[in-house]
Amino acid sequence: MNTPQEVTADALLRASPLPALETRILLMHVLGWRRTELITRGDQALDAARVTAYRALEARRAAGEPIAQLVGAREFFGLDFEVTPDVLIPRPETELLVETALAAMAGIAQPRVLDLGTGSGAIAVAIASVRPDARVWAVDRSPGALAVAARNAATLLDAERPGGALSFVEGSWYSTLDAALHFDVIVSNPPYIANGDPHLDQGDLRFEPRGALTDEADGLTCLRAIVEGAPAHLVAGGVLWMEHGYDQAAAVRALLDARGFAEVASKRDLAGIERISGGRLHGI
Repeated sequence: MNTPQEVTADALLRASPLPALETRILLMHVLGWRRTELITRGDQALDAARVTAYRALEARRAAGEPIAQLVGAREFFGLDFEVTPDVLIPRPETELLVETALAAMAGIAQPRVLDLGTGSGAIAVAIASVRPDARVWAVDRSPGALAVAARNAATLLDAERPGGALSFVEGSWYSTLDAALHFDVIVSNPPYIANGDPHLDQGDLRFEPRGALTDEADGLTCLRAIVEGAPAHLVAGGVLWMEHGYDQAAAVRALLDARGFAEVASKRDLAGIERISGGRLHGI
């Protein structure tokens, strides 16, 4: 039997109970290697400390902990975001919200953007990275989440961007924002899973902050609050777009219609699911 000093990356890969891709990700993280090095150095003996570190992560992953939390990062919109248990793990389907927000601000010089429930800052930072002139505010009620978001902004954005540093605001939705602020675009990926939904006890969701996932009610509480407060914080002709659950598009469109929004619509993600809904405030 090999001693820990004789264990190789190839041996760990062969013996792992995890899918090969997950094993490679964990090995690259522990070893600090690129994927090509797993091939060219796969038969190299590893020191005991790294073998022990890998096996600890392997066991945690086998118990269900998300890969993103184990390695502390997740790619989103071409950027590598820090991820901790304080924030939701950025997901590919949310990139649709970023793309839609960017399209809405096309042609607007120095657009003002508000991201409600920013979490890791993925949406706000992604928008700011594509639109260096945008002035971006990001709100979250969690100090831990805001700290992660601020670190991501500092790491991923040019300190000299024309739009300036992102403004991080602790609070619930609009409650702590300056009433004089008005935005061209408001975006949000709020808690929208209904209390009792079995998905809350499955997969990665078990390890993510529950308060960022569910409103502990019908799943629409936060969406209602965002729609209700949006007109007071949008410029004339400004837009609001929100991510929601796979079966909530019709209900969210109804909220927008009832609040007087125009051009109310939903957009489908790559899986064909109506993933986001939004509208434009009357005025132009």
